[in-house]
Amino acid sequence: MTELETRSGGCHCGRVRFTARGAFDAAISCNCSICGKRGHWLAFVPAGDFELEQGADSLSDYQFNHRRIHHLFCATCGVGSFGRGTAPDGSAMVAVNVRCLDDVDLTAVTVTAYDGRSA
Repeated sequence: MTELETRSGGCHCGRVRFTARGAFDAAISCNCSICGKRGHWLAFVPAGDFELEQGADSLSDYQFNHRRIHHLFCATCGVGSFGRGTAPDGSAMVAVNVRCLDDVDLTAVTVTAYDGRSA
């Protein structure tokens, strides 16, 4: 079983900072129209295991298609360190961009392709 850990992260300029508890040794790489361009590696955590510590006033929200996912990004530097949405069971989830976690060893992350383009 994957071990849960609490990690901090944020955007490039530092205006957006968060902590999240989850398994960050694995992520998905989605090929949907936005993820394919942004290059995110996403790990999902329940909303209750995510805390936005600073930068709520610095976030911009982009939604498209069915408008179910809030693709949040820093209005200053443009980095999308996380997004908010709903899991298939209806629970609130946060998609953490593993690339935005502090001191993450990206070579140790198992990345699985997800065909969001066809979903």
